[in-house]
Amino acid sequence: MSATTKAYLVGSGIASLAAAAYLVKEGGLAGQNIVILEQEDGYGGSLDARGDPEHGYSMRGGRMFEEKFNCTYDLLSFIPSISDPKKSAKDELMEFHQEFFWNDKARLVSGGSIVDVANLGFRERDRLDLVNLCATPEAALGTRSIDEWFEPEFFESNFWFIWCTTFAFEPWHSAVEFKRYCLRFTHLFSTIDTMAGIYRTQFNQFDAMVRPIVGWLKEHGVVFRPRAEVTDIDVAVDGNEKTATRIRYLADGEEGEINLSPDDLVFVTNGSMTADTTYGSSTAAPSLQTEKQGGSWTLWQRLAAKSPDFGRPAAFCTDIGKSKWESITVTAHDSTFFDLLEAFSGSEAGKGGLVTIKDSNWLLTVVLNHQPHYYEQPKGTWVWWGYGLFPDKVGNFVQKKMSDCTGREILEEILLHLRFAEKMEHIRDTSIVIPAMMPYITSQFMPRTGTDRPQVIPAGSKNLAFIGQYTEIPDDVVFTVEYSVRSAQIAVFGLLGLDREVSPFYKGQHDPRILFDALKMLHRK
Repeated sequence: MSATTKAYLVGSGIASLAAAAYLVKEGGLAGQNIVILEQEDGYGGSLDARGDPEHGYSMRGGRMFEEKFNCTYDLLSFIPSISDPKKSAKDELMEFHQEFFWNDKARLVSGGSIVDVANLGFRERDRLDLVNLCATPEAALGTRSIDEWFEPEFFESNFWFIWCTTFAFEPWHSAVEFKRYCLRFTHLFSTIDTMAGIYRTQFNQFDAMVRPIVGWLKEHGVVFRPRAEVTDIDVAVDGNEKTATRIRYLADGEEGEINLSPDDLVFVTNGSMTADTTYGSSTAAPSLQTEKQGGSWTLWQRLAAKSPDFGRPAAFCTDIGKSKWESITVTAHDSTFFDLLEAFSGSEAGKGGLVTIKDSNWLLTVVLNHQPHYYEQPKGTWVWWGYGLFPDKVGNFVQKKMSDCTGREILEEILLHLRFAEKMEHIRDTSIVIPAMMPYITSQFMPRTGTDRPQVIPAGSKNLAFIGQYTEIPDDVVFTVEYSVRSAQIAVFGLLGLDREVSPFYKGQHDPRILFDALKMLHRK
């Protein structure tokens, strides 16, 4: 690295923001030599949250954290929090967890009643299949799906309903990814029923993480270029060596290019789980965007054509029917729904965790967040969130597919499942419901081979790294903030040749005490 080294980051999701932060803090790059190119107007990628009380708030999802997210906490340890600049974003998260830790008393609901999940519903065959899966090498599993490994009865167990709705797995997803989750979160298995090991940010992740990190980066002079879509990157391939030489982009309708020196660095977020999201409203259903509009997928496809070391995006983005689902954000102008669900679940908002309606055809899950969930959210406004894993099935009460329903119709289905019919009209009339259809939201879980995702720093790469959810990091689990931040650490420390170790990876499955507790839970009746 020289004093004139510049770094260009494609996309502004958490992986890019983390990489930029480490380039400044660990790499010593001047902020003005770091440029983040983002095709949208705003920043944060999939960690989004927007809206207001009048028109309704919306967020496509909410990320969960746990004690062993070492990369994430390393990043947040030097970022001032949004609520108090005198303490770090990590301190804010940890302090919030001390007061608002989850103790889920209504994790599963069926027939309008809380399901007793003391028994996870395993048969002995299910236990053996689960243990055997965890012991089988990934190469031997190949592209097998979860439902190719387990018998149909497994998918009726309380364990499966809890696990799949906590992490958004579906039966046709990758057995390798399912195995990684089982191993990575072995230490959480003993509290799976109460979700006591889950951490959440005090506010939504855009307010709690993205805004503070963007503010910190701007204070250090990092350059943000919105409405700049990177369309291609020229790569010189000389034997095994690969060097990015030029960035091509489209900004406000004008084509542009950036010529790269040998010392310049490029970090690409390849693919996006929230690309081509469409939104509905209380009175309109969201459409389904099937033609790729997001630049992240198109760019990856063009890069993949230059070298097999750059991965194979087709493994993840060509079967929308198996990678999509739909979420809703509800803005309520009185507390009726909160009051009813708190009384029903036995937990106050922010402490109850996820509530999954087990007998819902859409497999609906809702959560009452601690209020306010938006930093500037005024009193007299309540925001809650939910999602359905099977949006193409017909509802139990509303005789339409979830994907064809308006926000009000989705809300009606939830209220009838929870037996809140008496207050349904009032709740419906005092709520704004914004559905979001996401074609690629679980695409990172699709069955794939060991080379379909590129290495963070591909073999022979001199100045080009891939970051984010579609990179290959052995043992860690996608669909987590931790995965994105770990990819950023690997990329920055590796390309700069820093004498700085990536934050340690926790492997609780090697701790006899944790294994013993997990096995006890596995056999609990």
